[in-house]
Amino acid sequence: MNRPNILFIMCDQLRHDAIECNGNEFIKTPNLNRIAENGVNFSNMFTPNPICVPARASLTTGCYPHKCTGIKNNGGTIREGFPLLGEELNQRGYETYAVGKLHYEPYAPPGQQRNVHGLKHVELMESGRILSKYDPKGNLQGLEDYHDYLYTVGWGGYSRGNGLGNNDVYAAASVIPQEYYVDTWVVDRSLEYIQNHISQQSDRPFFMWTSFPKPHSAFDPPHPYDQMYDPRDMPEPIGSLDDLIERGLDLKVASHYKNMWDLLSPEAKKVIKAYYYGLITHQDKQVGRLLDFLEEKGLREDTVVIYTSDHGEMLGDFGLYFKQIFYNGSVRVPLLISYPRKLPKGKVCTELAGLQDLLPTILSFTGEVLNQEVDGIDLTSAMLKDEPLRDFYISQCNDHPYQQYMVVNKHWKYIYNQHGGVEELYDQVNDPYELHNLISSEKSFIQELKNTMRDYLIKWCLNNEDTMMMEHNDLVATTREASFNMPNRPMTFGRRYY
Repeated sequence: MNRPNILFIMCDQLRHDAIECNGNEFIKTPNLNRIAENGVNFSNMFTPNPICVPARASLTTGCYPHKCTGIKNNGGTIREGFPLLGEELNQRGYETYAVGKLHYEPYAPPGQQRNVHGLKHVELMESGRILSKYDPKGNLQGLEDYHDYLYTVGWGGYSRGNGLGNNDVYAAASVIPQEYYVDTWVVDRSLEYIQNHISQQSDRPFFMWTSFPKPHSAFDPPHPYDQMYDPRDMPEPIGSLDDLIERGLDLKVASHYKNMWDLLSPEAKKVIKAYYYGLITHQDKQVGRLLDFLEEKGLREDTVVIYTSDHGEMLGDFGLYFKQIFYNGSVRVPLLISYPRKLPKGKVCTELAGLQDLLPTILSFTGEVLNQEVDGIDLTSAMLKDEPLRDFYISQCNDHPYQQYMVVNKHWKYIYNQHGGVEELYDQVNDPYELHNLISSEKSFIQELKNTMRDYLIKWCLNNEDTMMMEHNDLVATTREASFNMPNRPMTFGRRYY
């Protein structure tokens, strides 16, 4: 059997609507467009958990985070007994490579073997997380490979030279030249691995996981991408903090003030978006280098190319940045799959899909399907035959007592927030920006719909042994505070409008 090579391109914190082929008229992503034009674009793709670690654990195992790690917050180690993407591909005769951000916990201390779940050849850039834990001053070698690389090209220690931290949303250009910037390095190393693999004339196909740390904050594109988009042209954020207050989402309102996002001027928010777009277009250029290489080497026809993200980025919508909420900016992600030898070209697939589907789908391309039951579904039938996948898609987030759940179909989205028992219902067709919460509508069909989706969530939680917010076979709520109080925060000097 002729097994294809697999190029799995993943990024961090890219929302579905931030690429050109998904309808964004402000950004230029010609190389992501190339993948979509030569393959299948999933228009209803979601993350099973809009937080980094659980999303990646679900992708790796094909199972929801509460099963494979036991944690729905940003942490957790994959438990024994679950299938692992790297190991499954090794068993099927693949040579497995990974460069960039894997975000597998726990991180290994100096001198100990890295936690890579079966992937054979790995170089890491964990955005300073391993350094922060074991070597805050950056004096040691061998913890994060990109950190070590910068010292070889004369830029050691300057990855944070603009003064931004890993989760700062304030816009500032990188001091690292683009030829040494992190997403460039990820592709440099990926290309070298693929070239070496070809040179060895191995009879084993390759699996190359090219895992970009961007466009996750800090929003620090290298020059000239910091000036590529005029901030004055950027659209305003969707919604406002008042929407969250009206909906009773106290914890999200608190995060707005805790992170000092209330001190961002409207102009600053536009600059942030322009820099976020700059990061994406720089990444798109790197994707183009990968595609060009495959074409030059005559590998494109027999290589599966997949592009996706672990979750999205709110980007100022409803007064929020980051993720960890079930609005589309956070929970909906791109998925582009191209395999010229087998898949149709230029197809948009509207079936409900999620990251947990990628393990069974990737293994299906190898010709040896997964022999263990997981939550994910093989997507190839939807791509080839337009077969339906599921009626509803579930996403989960946070642990007790702050759990959140989403139930979505192709038309409607229902959200349950354990804190306060807040319910939300949105018409995804007529209100794609989720500006109108219909949960209190007196229309009978709306109430019937709410009950149907709520009942589906209850049955799903019972069937999947996720009952921390269940009592007597019903959803329970934790008590909201009587009133919202401004959280304590550090001195805000320097975080002003002007």
